[in-house]
Amino acid sequence: MIGSLANVFKVRELRNKVLFTLLVIALYQLGSNVPVPGIDFNAVRQFETGANGAGGVLGFLNLFSGGALTRFAVFGLGIMPYITASIIIQLLTSVIPKLSQWRDEGAVGQKKITQTTRYFTVALAVMQSTGLAFVFHNGGAGILPSGQNVDLIPHFNVPRVLFIVVTMTAGTAFVMWLAELITIRGIGQGMSILIFASVVAGIPGGGRIIYEQAGIAKFTVICVLALLILISIVFVEQGQRRIPVTFPRRMVGRQLYGGETTHIPLKVNQAGVVPIIFASSILYFPVLLSNVIPGAGFRTFVNNHLVSPTSFVYIGVYGVLIVLFTFFYVQVAFDPYQQADVLRKQGGYIPGIRPGQATERYLSKILSRITLPGSLFLAVVALLPAIALALWHITGYPFAGTTLLIAVVVALETMKQIDSQLTMRNYEGFLQ
Repeated sequence: MIGSLANVFKVRELRNKVLFTLLVIALYQLGSNVPVPGIDFNAVRQFETGANGAGGVLGFLNLFSGGALTRFAVFGLGIMPYITASIIIQLLTSVIPKLSQWRDEGAVGQKKITQTTRYFTVALAVMQSTGLAFVFHNGGAGILPSGQNVDLIPHFNVPRVLFIVVTMTAGTAFVMWLAELITIRGIGQGMSILIFASVVAGIPGGGRIIYEQAGIAKFTVICVLALLILISIVFVEQGQRRIPVTFPRRMVGRQLYGGETTHIPLKVNQAGVVPIIFASSILYFPVLLSNVIPGAGFRTFVNNHLVSPTSFVYIGVYGVLIVLFTFFYVQVAFDPYQQADVLRKQGGYIPGIRPGQATERYLSKILSRITLPGSLFLAVVALLPAIALALWHITGYPFAGTTLLIAVVVALETMKQIDSQLTMRNYEGFLQ
């Protein structure tokens, strides 16, 4: 492993990419610690201390922002608006004909889709930062474990709120630019790398909170559970169903082409961490709306059932959303009709299956069979630690499963990319 790590820095191009990625991560962490102007800094310190280990949807977003949310930092929204916008645009591509047309136009169409995603990200950032201004003016909507309220915006007026909204929206746009820079000039996928840096940075602090609340015995059990979850994540992430595809020989001019056999790899966890992120985003909006829409009944329901991750209503709704979004996203990301049509046009076929509709039905059947265990796996990984903590009445760091899943998935994908570049240059890679 040490020799393989040394190989990374032997290749100048790869070394520059790694150093550039680390520089962007450092800049992102700097912006995550600079508070938004116009707020009470003493109240921010008090709120951050009281919100340590707080859960719920706001706690989940705080996890994804690396703690910048409770610090009310310039990068307080983190990369979440960009992720949500990307997922929504990708899902709408199969519904809106114009987006489907852009997708089929190649690089030109992809540029239009990327630009639309950016505009949508800014719109989401405006809505979320406005909601957060109301949330933090009301003391965090019950995010503090003690139930106390801390007003982070004591002079709450329209100009001040507009200034805060503009600042946080600009921070989100800058983070979006940083993520795209990593994808273009760095190593790995930009959004995933920034999320990885945020969630991994919170693991030591989360472990300390659990240890203080649970004691040595329960802390040991939770660590063993986390280790088992880690092993299962690696095992499932490597699992895939390989569908054989044969291309017959054909004569083009004087050259003979084809006659080879390949396969279509269908991963058990085809959706990755997207369903978990999207489910948390959906649960995020009721929390924001409860601070804007007047209505004691709605606000009470949200505070009792959607703010606390130890609520079994929260756990049940979250699990159902993960399963549903897994099926929905997999069907959009891997279209059996499109895949069957591509095979037919290229002259390929699955042995024993006729090209066309029969291939489409076969792919749909296989996809459904492997998506069901994949979706249940995601739900179990995301909720099993939360259930254990809820039974033990531990409110600190309820996102251990989600954190491990994100860390392992992003680490594996990044290492595969580094490994492929090392192998291409005749160096021994990491994944042997």
